[in-house]
Amino acid sequence: MALAMQLCALVVSVLCLPLHIMEAVGLYKIYKLFFPMCVYRLSLSYNRKMHDKKKELFRALPDFRRPGGQLTLLEIGCGSGTNFEFYPAGCKVICTDPNPQFQRYLKASMADNQHLAFERFAVASGEDMGSVEDESVDVVVCTLVLCSVNNVAQTLREALRILRPGGAFFFMEHVVADPSTWSYFFQHVLQPAWYYFGDGCQVVRETWKYLESAGFSELRLRHVDAPLIFIVKPHIIGYAVK
Repeated sequence: MALAMQLCALVVSVLCLPLHIMEAVGLYKIYKLFFPMCVYRLSLSYNRKMHDKKKELFRALPDFRRPGGQLTLLEIGCGSGTNFEFYPAGCKVICTDPNPQFQRYLKASMADNQHLAFERFAVASGEDMGSVEDESVDVVVCTLVLCSVNNVAQTLREALRILRPGGAFFFMEHVVADPSTWSYFFQHVLQPAWYYFGDGCQVVRETWKYLESAGFSELRLRHVDAPLIFIVKPHIIGYAVK
């Protein structure tokens, strides 16, 4: 089965040769102009299907508010702001995303979520959030982002750097399926094409292993099957405390 999987993945990779060439010469960057529109539409569907799981996850956010203080939250890869509705009232939000084209949709989400206090939007990758001070936020949120960052370990190091002691990293990420399943087989076969469709998204990452070795003092993580198509059905959900 492993050999068949590798051969099928090779065939898909060859079929993606025009896309490989476009990326090599820089033409693929054009897709980044349209990607936010695609994400915005897909995020609406994702939120409908994952509403209960998001609501359950973010219910714990107020637990990390400092006594007498305002909850300060930074979201890595905020995209179009589809998580905003789940954040507690009065929460101060800092948004980061490497793609500045998301700002159009982000502003609309901010207008629809007046219960929040938006501090700023920074164009920054998860691996380098140097504009954010050390130990300056109570919570870092990261949903459907660790699949596409270039360096998961470095992104988690950045999250730990900007979190105050006792702060928490909240996550909801799709991950690779169990090796005994057909989902695992097709995730690996379709990965070469999915990379371009998802703007660098990797459906074959064992993201939970990075979280386990990141150095958090406490990790609450569970594996769930999301009500989505097979290639992104396996998810991990939870939070980790600094």
